[in-house]
This record gives sequence, C-alpha cells and structure tokens, in this order.
Amino acid sequence: MDWLWAFPQIEPRVLREIARAIDGQYRAFSRSYGTTIEAIFRPLLDFLLWFEQLLLGAPWWLVLAVFGTIIWFSSRSRAITLGALVAFVLIGLLGMWDDAMRTLAVILVCTLLAVAIGVPVGIAMSRSDRLQATLNPVLDVMQTMPSFVYLIPIVMLLGIGLIPGVIVVVVYAMPPVIRLTNLGIRLVDKETLEAADAFGSSPWAKLTEVQLPLALPTIMAGINQTIMMALAMVVVASLIGVRGLGQPVLQAITNQYFTQGLLNGLAIVAIAIVFDRTSQALGRRLQRREGGSDE
Repeated sequence: MDWLWAFPQIEPRVLREIARAIDGQYRAFSRSYGTTIEAIFRPLLDFLLWFEQLLLGAPWWLVLAVFGTIIWFSSRSRAITLGALVAFVLIGLLGMWDDAMRTLAVILVCTLLAVAIGVPVGIAMSRSDRLQATLNPVLDVMQTMPSFVYLIPIVMLLGIGLIPGVIVVVVYAMPPVIRLTNLGIRLVDKETLEAADAFGSSPWAKLTEVQLPLALPTIMAGINQTIMMALAMVVVASLIGVRGLGQPVLQAITNQYFTQGLLNGLAIVAIAIVFDRTSQALGRRLQRREGGSDE
C-alpha cells in the first residue's frame, strides 16, 4: 500500500532523455552561434579592458583626485568625500589597489549597462499594464534564480572570461532599476499629468520634463540597489575568471586564509558603502533641486 502515499513521479529514464535532448540542443546552438555572439560583445570587452587599464595605469594620486572630485560634486558632503578617500588609501596601503581598480572597472561598466537597459525597460513597463504583467515574472526569476545557475548556460556559450562575468552581473543586478523606474513613473501625481496635457505637452515632453524629474528619487533608489547587487556578485563572478577583489576571497575560502578573506571582504564592503552614500546623497540633492531648494 506504500504506493498510495508516494507522490507520482516521471520515470527517471524519461527525465534523463529530456535533459539529454535539451543539453544537446543548447550545445548545438552554442557551437553554431557562440562565435557570432562573442563578436557582438567584443566592443564591450574592448571598452572594459581599456577602462581597466586606464585605472591601473594612472598614478594612484590622480585616481584618488578624480574619484574625490566626482564624489564631492555628487554628494557635496565633506564627510562622504573624506571617508571615501580614506577608504581607498587604506585599500592601497593593504596591497589591494590593483584588485580594487579591476573591481571598480567591472562594477561601473555593469552598472552603466544595467541602467542603460533598465531605465528604458522600466519606462516601457510604466506605459503598458500588459507589458508589466509579462515582465514581472521574468524579473522575479532574474532576482530569485541562484546566481550559480546563470553561470552554466553563459559559460557554455561564451566560455570563461570578463564578458560572461559582466553578463551574469548585469542579469542579476538589473531588476531593481527596472522595477523602481516603473514604480516611480506610475506614482507621478495624476493631476500633474493632466496639467501637462492641458498645456499641450507632447508625450516625449511630458516624459522628460514631468514624469522622469518627479520619479528621479525613486529611480536613483533603483540605481543604488543595482550597484549594491552588482557588488554582491563580485565573488561569484570570480568563479568564471573575472579578476578583482573576488578572486582573493575565493582563494581564501579554498585555502582557509582567514585574514586574506576578511581584508578583501572589507574592501568590497568599503567600496559598497562609498557607492551607497554617494548615490543616496546625489539622489537627495536631485530631489531638492526638483523641489526648488537646492544649495
């Protein structure tokens, strides 16, 4: 009578045949189109390598000066600027400067790519309930699927290197900016939109002059979360050859080097805090500017 209590299952042989067929089709696809897809991503790889070499080849004091200037004009906060400079100086003194620059190059490129794709998709979602209903499950899968699962098809298609790592990071980090762009535009006051329509604003003018400025704080929150999620993928991306602070952490896990793992982990945390505080301060400044009370 045990069969009455057992959950019905597909025969293992049938499951193996289905899995074998799917794997075979994907291998055939990767052999046929892998080279073409690599060629499509080649300009991105060239730009990423150029940017990485730019950060590594520039004098450390010049990099600090540029970062400090950008952070100051973004936040207008002495505390944030000074804290960021101290964090980067400590990273350099502890011998992690090169890895930190590689990590920064990857994170900045991934964030720009995620924002460039995510904001237009979020705008499109805000204009169509049907598109929102279609994309929400896709975004749920992108956010909840274990990141290691992403590695399998991407590595099979493109091998190991920077571009597979960038794709994994972008796929994992993009949903917040899409969701919050969509949410921010949908939360714009309806009376404000009616006033814009009454003045004869075109859809493009209404989007760029009314909806996006009013939704900017929410969009900035999405960009902030995208940066944080990209940094969270640093160690995972190191599994497929992305150099940076993630590789020493991975080596520390493998060889049980507690101090090495702790220092590199703290360096990732420091970079995350710098990005977080700077982007939050920039978001508050933009919000005050839209409210007419900027400094």
